Amino acid sequence: MLSLVRAIGLGSILVLAGCVETTESSAPVPAPSAQPVLSASQAARNFTTVVAQVEPVAEAECRRQIPNANCNFLIQLDRDPKQPPNAFQSLQKNGRPVITFTIALLREVHNADELAFIVGHEAAHHIEGHIPKQQQTAIAGATLAGMILSASGASEETIRQAQRFGAAVGGRVYAQDMELEADALGTRIAALAGYDPVRGAEYFARIPDPGQTFIGTHPPNAKRQQVVRQTAASL
Repeated sequence: MLSLVRAIGLGSILVLAGCVETTESSAPVPAPSAQPVLSASQAARNFTTVVAQVEPVAEAECRRQIPNANCNFLIQLDRDPKQPPNAFQSLQKNGRPVITFTIALLREVHNADELAFIVGHEAAHHIEGHIPKQQQTAIAGATLAGMILSASGASEETIRQAQRFGAAVGGRVYAQDMELEADALGTRIAALAGYDPVRGAEYFARIPDPGQTFIGTHPPNAKRQQVVRQTAASL
């Protein structure tokens, strides 16, 4: 069977987790609020203020839950105006967690509570170990697909394509559960930092709803808001 690393490029296929983005779904979008989009400079100032308050809380929570992990978050801003609204968590080669925001997303949030919740959500992906979990399920999916095609006598290229597909599907098996886990822990982090996570989760009411799909990467927006409300009520 083909080498999995060579066949599916695992070093690059799953380098991030937990996007908070607004371009994936084609579902109808609620009518926009009358509040204008922030300027790039105002968005950057809000980002600096919120990160200064939320980052130490996220790092303390990380050290509490996983004492031996790298909890030195790097929270950075992608100022490329061509990038769509997005926030995601990734890992450097040395294991340092990185959270990246695009300027377009920062201009869309309506208040500091929304931004703090998103920072907490992305930090939660690292604390919950979601990238390694995605990699494990991707490897399992690729292995199974490769074994099936190899046993049928398929060509090397067909097996390679099947492994890529199996990795993509495998990486999505628990994606929605991971998003809800990150929402719950992100709620706690935002609240401990002094922000209102329920108000922060109102961001979901303004972005396209992915709906309920079997291998979708994100759960329905209403379900995410429900998890935030329930978690906040239990704090």
